[in-house]
Amino acid sequence: MENSEHQSGARVEIEGLGFLGHLKEVVLGILTSLGLAILWLFEIIRNGYFSILDRINLKPRRRARASAFPPGRPRKRRAT
Repeated sequence: MENSEHQSGARVEIEGLGFLGHLKEVVLGILTSLGLAILWLFEIIRNGYFSILDRINLKPRRRARASAFPPGRPRKRRAT
């Protein structure tokens, strides 16, 4: 364990939040809960979409992406 020194004469004073402080904390908690609920809802929709694709045996669309390294032999470059 750490050896910590506490000042026995130090007084700690706690200030209350007040009405606006409490209101701010409550609103922040509600918004955080709503954000997490929306993410959870999106996950449910996504899982449903992919389960429907599995049932009808379709694979999700894949977009053709350009490759930084195309197939084939690389071009010869001149030394400069």
